[in-house]
Amino acid sequence: MFNLPSRKKLFLKILNRPAKFFIMCIFISLLFCCLIALSPMSSDGCQCDNFNHDSNVKQIRSRTDLHQPSVEKGLHKLAVLVPYRDRFEELLQFIPHMNKFLSHQNINFKIYILNQVDNYRFNRASLINVGFLTSQAECDYIAMHDVDLLPVNQELSYRYPVKRGPFHIASPELHPRYHYTTFVGGILLIRREDFLLVDGMSNKYWGWGLEDDEFYVRLKEAGLNVSRPVNISTGSNNTFLHVHDRLKRKRDMAKCFNQKEVTRRRDKQTGLHNVKYSIEEEKEITVDGAHAHILNIKLSCSRELTPWCSCDAEKSIPKQLESQISKGGKNLEKLNSVIVPNVKKTVKNGNRKRKK
Repeated sequence: MFNLPSRKKLFLKILNRPAKFFIMCIFISLLFCCLIALSPMSSDGCQCDNFNHDSNVKQIRSRTDLHQPSVEKGLHKLAVLVPYRDRFEELLQFIPHMNKFLSHQNINFKIYILNQVDNYRFNRASLINVGFLTSQAECDYIAMHDVDLLPVNQELSYRYPVKRGPFHIASPELHPRYHYTTFVGGILLIRREDFLLVDGMSNKYWGWGLEDDEFYVRLKEAGLNVSRPVNISTGSNNTFLHVHDRLKRKRDMAKCFNQKEVTRRRDKQTGLHNVKYSIEEEKEITVDGAHAHILNIKLSCSRELTPWCSCDAEKSIPKQLESQISKGGKNLEKLNSVIVPNVKKTVKNGNRKRKK
């Protein structure tokens, strides 16, 4: 037998015992694996996994954001104030149309149908005052909106006015009927603080017309400039849908007592601070999935101040107004300047045909 070195002898002994050798290999492998597990590893692989996960989250959020309110929608809310009486057909068209139009612009809004249920003549301005008082806690700007005027061009923005002062959507260049420069009717956006500044609208305008012209003077006196849409691709014939039927919906243009003299001048007596009303009922209406809030409003009339809230010949003229009428309104002329523009020359020829 050869004399082998000690290490070779040990190796031969191990080879002669295969079972022990196998167990030792397993033990060494387990020991090596434990050492690897306990040692710090590179984070490159984890970063890749995290990056892919974050990318997926961002992609999901970007798709979801298309249906979420914008920053502006979260900051501001529009109250669409719609003075209303006996125009149910127009209302059925207005509510779903405006819901779709405003939703397309991602506007946070609430539609208020201001339904006058008393027996007095229609008073658009007072209804808007009531609508503002009702909505001001929830909404920070309003749209004074005719029920028969529907925008069809999405270039018309209903967003919160950035500049101070009202934004006249139905500008003279775009309105289908009225084109004089001081016209602010149809659709007018105004911020809450600006409406408060001018004390809202006059409560003296019973019947149709002129309340917007008086409101324009209030804005002017308060230093609030009216801004209007620019670079609109449509014109007066195709920017709005005017659904008013002049045969079915005749305007109340009567002028009784001394209404003509008084309402041609700036009203410094009435406004938001003293509109008299009661809300008889509030309810929701849904038309084709679009929602609106209805206020049934009863207005009050001071016969001493505005006897023309009802042109009833049986009711005598208040004594307080008899002297003013007999003097031809001279007292009123001293107090207030004439505010009414010459509307007849600036309205399309449809009025002449109607008068005939």
